Amino acid sequence: MKNSIAALVVGFIFALGLGLSGMTQPQKVIGFLDLFGSWDPSLMFVMIGSIGVHFFTYKLIRRRKTPLLSMDWHVPTKKEVTPALVFGSLIFGIGWGLAGVCPGPAITSLASFESAPLIFVASMLVGMFIFRQLDKIVKFNK
Repeated sequence: MKNSIAALVVGFIFALGLGLSGMTQPQKVIGFLDLFGSWDPSLMFVMIGSIGVHFFTYKLIRRRKTPLLSMDWHVPTKKEVTPALVFGSLIFGIGWGLAGVCPGPAITSLASFESAPLIFVASMLVGMFIFRQLDKIVKFNK
């Protein structure tokens, strides 16, 4: 139960940050990617701010023997670059550039009750389902 409450609080803070920074607006992301048009650097400042906060808090938090809500640290151990990682990253990047939205802001944008975020999130869920079915056959991550 503690983990669920913590996830809800962290998700709310994340959504609030996305909303306040304007990162739920696809035109902000598309403006950032439009290097030769009307470039909007605001996403860069949001990323620099979040990387800075993460850099210092991660170092501070990792000094603990265990996390607050778990018995062990769950840190990725794989370091190899696989074809599945490259292909998945390409699909994510192309989708992000075309739609101007990635999953976090899309889910946050559902609160607007507009159809575009709903279509995006529904499409994302269908894509996740298709991947799970294909992964049973092809074993992308093995």
